[in-house]
Formats: sequence, structure tokens, C-alpha cells
Amino acid sequence: MQRSAITTTAILSTALLLAACAPMAARYSQETLPDAVKVPAGHQVAMQTVGVGKIAYECKMDKGAPAWVFAGPDAVLNDRGGMQVGTYAGPPATWANRDGSAVTATQVAVAPAGAGNIPSQLVKANPATGSGAMQGVTYIQRVATQGGVAPASACSASNLGEKQWVNYQADYIFWKAA
Repeated sequence: MQRSAITTTAILSTALLLAACAPMAARYSQETLPDAVKVPAGHQVAMQTVGVGKIAYECKMDKGAPAWVFAGPDAVLNDRGGMQVGTYAGPPATWANRDGSAVTATQVAVAPAGAGNIPSQLVKANPATGSGAMQGVTYIQRVATQGGVAPASACSASNLGEKQWVNYQADYIFWKAA
């Protein structure tokens, strides 16, 4: 009787430990995302990261008027535990894993993410370079964005060419075909 209780307790403890260590893919849901940035069926989460960094904007002529124009990101990619697993920089926008693999992508859609936040985004990945975690990535979502919008300061003829960096954070969810 006592041996049975110990075995049951050991099995239960192991199951709880495995559930706590389950891949992030098992816990990620697209349910609350706008349809435009949802990954199509037939894909599964391969990796979840938190990008923390800054975005450069340059004061340029845009459609005949001076405006702050997105110039590129510079961020570290951390896993959910806070360990750096890669970088995100550009142009061109490149997600690189510390294992040497990297991927660029083409924007598919964006959706508003609230005042003061860059939009949520869905991009379709190009074939990866290098061997590693980025091999086989098909889509990348940018969600849970904080900050990153163009500077509030004036962009005018007097400061054309000026660059400003804006802090931001976003979750980058990497998907592969199931």
C-alpha cells in the first residue's frame, strides 16, 4: 500500500514537472489576435522570444513632406526566461539565432496594437541561412508590442537626415510548418 502511494506520488510529481517545462508552443494561443496577423492553419510554434531594443527613425521627405520614416531595428531576442537567444537588426530586417542561423522575411499584414505602440505584424519568412533554430521557420509574428512609434519631435526641412532612436519591446513568435 505504501509503495503504491510513493509510486503514485512520484508519477504525479514527474507529470507536474514535465508540464511546467513543456515547450512554449503548448501555451501560445492566437485567439486574441486580429485575424490579419494570425498564422494560417498547418503551422506550429517553434520558438517564442521577447525582443528588447530600439528602432531608428530618420527625418526624410515622404510623399512630398518631411516625416519620420522607419529606418531599422536593433534589438536582442531573449527567451521567456530572459536568456539572450539571438538578435533582430536591419535593414534588411534579420532575425538571427546565437546558433548561427538567420532569417529575413516579407511583411504580410499589420494590425493596430494600441496608442503609442508599433503595430502587431505578420511576416512570411524567406529560407534561412545557416543551420539551427531558424531552419524551417515559415512565419514570424510581432505581438504584445510596447512603444516603438515614430518620435514626437518635429521633422522638418531644417532637420532632414536626422536619426532618432525609440525604445520598444515586442514578442516575436516563430512558426514552422506542422
